[in-house]
Amino acid sequence: MQDDGAKSVCVFCGSRSGTDPAFAAAAEELGTALAGAGTRLVYGAGDIGLMGIVARAAQSAGGATFGVIPEHLMRREVGLRSLTTFVVTETMHERKKVMFMNADAIVTLPGGPGSLDELFEVLTWRQLGLHAKPVMLLNTKGYWTPLVDLLHHIVASGFAEPSFLDFLTVHDGVPELMDALRQRLQPGTTATR
Repeated sequence: MQDDGAKSVCVFCGSRSGTDPAFAAAAEELGTALAGAGTRLVYGAGDIGLMGIVARAAQSAGGATFGVIPEHLMRREVGLRSLTTFVVTETMHERKKVMFMNADAIVTLPGGPGSLDELFEVLTWRQLGLHAKPVMLLNTKGYWTPLVDLLHHIVASGFAEPSFLDFLTVHDGVPELMDALRQRLQPGTTATR
C-alpha cells in the first residue's frame, strides 16, 4: 500500500481494445477519474489495449501509476516504463499477487481470459475469507452481463453460497463505479487485508 494514506485501485482489463469503441472510452474515462480522485492506478504495466489506455489517461491527468509485468510479457505487452512505479516479476502468479497486495480495491473492465483469471482468483480469495477488498465490474455496454448470469446460475445450481454474489458489485458506468469506490474506500468502511 502507499504510505501517504492515498488509496490504490487495481484494474484488470484487456491487452486488446475490443471491437466496440465504448470499451476504450470507458478505460480512458476511468483512468482520468482515478487520477482526479487522487487514487493510484495499479495495473498490469502494459502499453497496449485497454491496459495502455487506462494508464496513459491516468498519467495525462497527473495520477500515480503502479505497473506490474512479468519478464516474459515485456515485449508482448510493451511494458510502459514511464509509470510512477514499474515492477518486473518472474511469473504471472507473482504479478497478480503484487498487484493485489498494492491495491485497496479491484475493478475489472472488459477483457479476455487473462482478465477472467485475475477476477476469479480475487473472488476465490474473497470467498475463502483471505481478504475483504471491494471487487467491482465495469459493465460497459453490458459486456459482463453473461458472466453475471453465469454467477447466478452457479449459485442456483448449488456450487456456491448465495453470499458469493455479494462479493462482486456491477456498475454500468464510470461515474457510478467511482461513487461506489468512494463509499467503500472511506476510512473505517472496509477491512482490506
